[in-house]
Amino acid sequence: MARSNKSTGPQARLPKGFLDTPAQDIRATHRMLDTIRQVYERYGFEPLETPAIEYTDALGKFLPDQDRPNDGVFSFQDEDEQWLSLRYDLTAPLARYVAENFERLPKPFRRYAVGPVWRNEKPGPGRFRQFTQFDADTVGTDNIAADAEICMLAADTLEALGVKRGDYVVKVSNRKLLDGVMEAAGLGGDHNAARRLMVLRAIDKFDRLGLEGVKLLLAAGRKDESGDFTKGAELSAEQAEQVLGLLGVEEGVSADLDLPVLGYADQLKVLSLLYCKSALALEGIGELRRISELASASGYDHERIRIDTSCVRGLEYYTGPVFEAELTFQVKNEDGQTVRFGSVGGGGRYDGLVERFLGTKVPATGFSIGVSRLAAALAALNRDKPAAADGPVVVLVMEKDRIADYQRMVQALRSAGIRAEMYLGTAGMKAQMKYADKRGAPCVVIQGGDERALAQVQIKDLIEGAKAAATIKDSREWREGRPAQFSVKESELVAKVREVLSRHRG
Repeated sequence: MARSNKSTGPQARLPKGFLDTPAQDIRATHRMLDTIRQVYERYGFEPLETPAIEYTDALGKFLPDQDRPNDGVFSFQDEDEQWLSLRYDLTAPLARYVAENFERLPKPFRRYAVGPVWRNEKPGPGRFRQFTQFDADTVGTDNIAADAEICMLAADTLEALGVKRGDYVVKVSNRKLLDGVMEAAGLGGDHNAARRLMVLRAIDKFDRLGLEGVKLLLAAGRKDESGDFTKGAELSAEQAEQVLGLLGVEEGVSADLDLPVLGYADQLKVLSLLYCKSALALEGIGELRRISELASASGYDHERIRIDTSCVRGLEYYTGPVFEAELTFQVKNEDGQTVRFGSVGGGGRYDGLVERFLGTKVPATGFSIGVSRLAAALAALNRDKPAAADGPVVVLVMEKDRIADYQRMVQALRSAGIRAEMYLGTAGMKAQMKYADKRGAPCVVIQGGDERALAQVQIKDLIEGAKAAATIKDSREWREGRPAQFSVKESELVAKVREVLSRHRG
């Protein structure tokens, strides 16, 4: 309804950084979540729900692209003047839950969780203030096999969702390697903590900004397309060169160039030679070697789980192996432009989160899927496949004094497990058919006086009808053919509707 010029009410507008989600997208997402849940369950993870709101001090300073504690969360005070915040991820609430229930939980504790999270950050294209994550975490073991298993879980999840081998890769690196490199570059010590975080976030933007963008962020800083300036780490040229060496790129090499990928053994050997003077870096390299060996032994080759030292992840709390699930296929968007979705999930080892509460080390590792981004990628991947017929069967009201009869038909369909509704408006048949189209109905049920006299109903298959309409040239041919519309006995209504649904949903 158009807004009246005389109205003094509020303007209907969506807050920046948030989205409304229509029914078809919700159903597609639910199907995707069900598949992910099945894979996580198969790996032995158990579901857990934590509230959307936590005490602010429980979250800690772990937000990406923020220099002040809790600056990127939505916060408010309760009646006791305690600060509360909407959760910014599902990991910090897990750490709080484990700390509260530590004695009674099995160790390791394996849980999965799905739900919305919130970031009080500047929104932009593909960057929202509310989004959904689907996590799996193993808490209470420092066994590197747990990290290897998380990488396998990520690969199996993508394949279960229909992403073919060769169309994705799970990239693995290690924060200890990066920390060792920064120590060697003279960035060790507490006084360099802020600069190390800037370096971390600069590298994490390598896929998006390319080599030149990372260089700017390692130096004085970078101004984006909107004119906003991000302060850089202010490294010297020599320090920046050491960090860029970790990425496998050098001055003058294009970040968009497809460089040859070494086998993991050769790559780790090169890294060991480059950083042989850093015990921390060598420890990280050893962990990468073990992950690669375990993945390979389980049948996950280098094309599925790959060592990639440009993978660092943007959150500060990671302490060891880090992983990122990246889609490598390209598709055309609605404007005909080539799109590559890139990262759709990631995670790593975080051995300090639970320790904040308990004071003792509780190692943990986990993986988080960005549900909205993955759903968009799968929609693009399956764009040419027929859409699922998700709408209800609609029973049209041809005679208004017979609503009870039509309602009885609807209830017969519902009792048989078929999603169905009776048209509840007051318009005629043409408007009712338009309504059924908008509802995404696979078919409509029609019974006028002629059909009632014969104890019959007409079933019109709207999906087949739409296909036929694309090939029929004139209205006469349409009337004579009556495409995808047929009469059945009233007693056969349920069985015949099932046949129509099986054609489009089976």
